[in-house]
Amino acid sequence: MKQFLAGLLAATVLGLSGTGAGAAEINPAVIFDIGGKFDKSFNEAAFNGAERFKSETGTEYREFEITSDAQREQVLRRFARDGRSPIIAVGFAQQTAMTAVAAEFPDLKFMVIDTVVEQPNVRSVLFKEEEGSYLVGMLAALKSQSGTVGFVGGMDIPLIRNFACGYKGGVLAAKPDAKFLENMTGTTGAAWNDPVRGGELTKAQIDQGADVIFAAAGATGLGVLQTAADNNKFSIGVDSNQNMLHPGSVLTSMVKRVDNAVYAALKDAADDKWTSGLQTLGLKEDGVGYAVDDNNKDLLTPEMIEAVEAAKAQIISGELQVHNYNTDNTCPY
Repeated sequence: MKQFLAGLLAATVLGLSGTGAGAAEINPAVIFDIGGKFDKSFNEAAFNGAERFKSETGTEYREFEITSDAQREQVLRRFARDGRSPIIAVGFAQQTAMTAVAAEFPDLKFMVIDTVVEQPNVRSVLFKEEEGSYLVGMLAALKSQSGTVGFVGGMDIPLIRNFACGYKGGVLAAKPDAKFLENMTGTTGAAWNDPVRGGELTKAQIDQGADVIFAAAGATGLGVLQTAADNNKFSIGVDSNQNMLHPGSVLTSMVKRVDNAVYAALKDAADDKWTSGLQTLGLKEDGVGYAVDDNNKDLLTPEMIEAVEAAKAQIISGELQVHNYNTDNTCPY
């Protein structure tokens, strides 16, 4: 197993330590979660942030794409033993491995996304998914002709329930009598990478009347978007801007700026401005939002944009509080 991992790590080397102008001598590494760096979603957002930093500074980094839970701690420890720093681990499932490894290497810098690791050398980054999901929920309800909208989640965990709850809140705020359908893909990591199952769940919701379906399911969501397009319905993408995948069918995307978080971590390390601890990014911090571009702008009326922007301003000011499912594992909407 050790030789196998070593070979995989060697195969993913993108370069050596940073040599970009103005950059400190950092030796970054990024560990992508199941679904891979080209999932068009969460992992790919992290990849884009690392690539942006690389293109601006010339700083190379190593990477690894997790394919099984057994690899998490082994890969993280291998990068740490190689002196990689900062090491960025993408996804809540990295929590246990990072808690162990960060404690063993107190002089290295680590960042984890979507979970919290209580170690003095770890930056933990959370996002207010509920806020962005609330906005796209409003758009879904305002666009729906049937009055029924759907949600397809990936792995059934509180994080994804938070997406669903915020989305439902936005739907009902815009159309109180709307019907809301919800399905989760599974209870294991495989739920992030099953577009066939995502398509099946989407078709079932369409058969029940849904004409707008929000996918928060990693690579599984690609099946949701495809099935909605095939059936002349609307979908909503997640994490990365997925509007271009099916122009005219993807109503919008709830963007989660993992790219900004990864870029900021690398830049802070390079500029000797690193801070550990918890960061929580919402609408106010431009950590979440909804995407409008040439692929979907004709799908959104001025009235829809006006309503959503008004809600966005209220959330940022604190006048409107969107419930966070993670606080009590309930959804009041």
